Amino acid sequence: METILNQLLSMATETEVVEFKEAKHSFDVDKLGKYFSALSNEANLKGLKNAWLLMGVKNDKSIVGTQISDEKINEYKKEIVQHTSPRCGLTAVHKVVKDGKLVLMFEIPASPKGMPLAWKGHKYGRDGESIGPLSDIEYDTIKAQTNSTDWSAQIIKEANHSDLSAEAIAFACLQFAEKNPKLKDDIAQWSDEVFLNKAKITIKSQITNTAILLLGKPVSAFYLNPSTSRITWILKGADNVEKDYEHFESPLLLAVEQVSNKIRNLTYRYIKDGKLFPDEVEQYDPYIIREALNNCIAHQDYTLGSKIVVVENEAGTLTFSNAGNFIPHSVEDVITSDAPEPRYRNTFLTDAMVNLNMIDTIGSGIKRMFNIQRKKFFPLPDYDFSNHKVQVTITGKVVDLNYARKLAQMPNLSLAEIVFLDKVAKGKALTGDEVKILKSKGLIEGRKPNFHIAANVAAHTGNKVDYMKQRGIDDSYCQKMIIDYLDKFEKGAREDFEKFLLDRLPNILNISQKKNKIKNNLQTLRKNGIIISNGNTWQMSKPG
Repeated sequence: METILNQLLSMATETEVVEFKEAKHSFDVDKLGKYFSALSNEANLKGLKNAWLLMGVKNDKSIVGTQISDEKINEYKKEIVQHTSPRCGLTAVHKVVKDGKLVLMFEIPASPKGMPLAWKGHKYGRDGESIGPLSDIEYDTIKAQTNSTDWSAQIIKEANHSDLSAEAIAFACLQFAEKNPKLKDDIAQWSDEVFLNKAKITIKSQITNTAILLLGKPVSAFYLNPSTSRITWILKGADNVEKDYEHFESPLLLAVEQVSNKIRNLTYRYIKDGKLFPDEVEQYDPYIIREALNNCIAHQDYTLGSKIVVVENEAGTLTFSNAGNFIPHSVEDVITSDAPEPRYRNTFLTDAMVNLNMIDTIGSGIKRMFNIQRKKFFPLPDYDFSNHKVQVTITGKVVDLNYARKLAQMPNLSLAEIVFLDKVAKGKALTGDEVKILKSKGLIEGRKPNFHIAANVAAHTGNKVDYMKQRGIDDSYCQKMIIDYLDKFEKGAREDFEKFLLDRLPNILNISQKKNKIKNNLQTLRKNGIIISNGNTWQMSKPG
């Protein structure tokens, strides 16, 4: 090992796969875990078998030696195995004495093909000598290593047809017959084995991951390890505190209905407003519940070992989340495109789910969800793609009655325009193209990022009061109020100005932005020589 140590020390600098640490007496285990994740992922990206972390060596590569004990090394090994995902351990810890000083060489294996390595749920990477979250590009590069392998089509050699649920198979036959009515008589004559092959759930009568996932008995779910077939339903109160939960395992074909039945789909009654709104509707359209849940099953990245989570909040929202990046470029692309997504993460699984009438692959599911919410004047589905997961929140009520009234009175808006306006209503950032579209139609006003619904829309809907609240007072009026205050009371602190100005500033600004606006107007008045500051107080530069 001394030869390898000399080679590592001869490098001009540290690299993404080599790290030097002084660590004379100890080294923080959490920091070690982060380096383990980062170095492992970088070794994978560079096509190397391993990376190195050397303790007892300074950044300038001078040997200082370390006194870390064997007991501590064993503790490191144990912690790394327990807190890495997928579970991984050090290849070896080599002890080399150089110049009479002990150097510990931690040999870190490259992360598995197609599976970025995480420490305590977070995936790390390197950028030169710095350590931080694994970039999206690096994450996608590692995940793409298994693009040629469809997890859902993999054969489980140890499994057989006795591992499948007879009840789930019977229900699958009914669904397949509904999807293929011309084959109804033939299906009745098929054996289970023939049906499973025809429905593309098994391959030449061999049990696949898809078969266990959709039709497997609960006790057969262990075949999928380290992947999981679990769906967890959680009920939270309006205060966001958990009140109840339940886990659902394979067969997921039956679990979809079971989870749907747990959700309390109350009747939502509108405040009567002429003929704009229906009298009452269901909070959550049954199609949306099934579509969102089936999408989670179809598009989950099962190599990550995560479960699907459904959170029902008594405040009036449903949230569905699954592991894995969102493959299409954006939700906007999906709902405005007339073509289906050309590729899927789990091709074999999605084909089987189409055959069982669970989903379609023509790209209409998400668009239909948006149109259902639109017709009810509820907020549109809200997607979050952070942390390598897909999360969609469905709101089962009118959040802003005035905004709903706008949609009701302007029925000719396209779905894309409503999507963009929905982002404005939720205070979300707009892209340059979205701003151009909305401004070209006169639908929004304001400056980036603080846009609000335009005056002509407010006038069209009779919502002028709401418009004025969104627009707020302008800078010149804000400055006039400051001057009037100082004329009357001679002196004032910024807190005094905030007390009477905060409520008058645009509602689209948060409290921090409002305070900055007041601060900026004070500075403008000072620069123009109208007011002066004396410590924390302000006064007119020329009294009287």
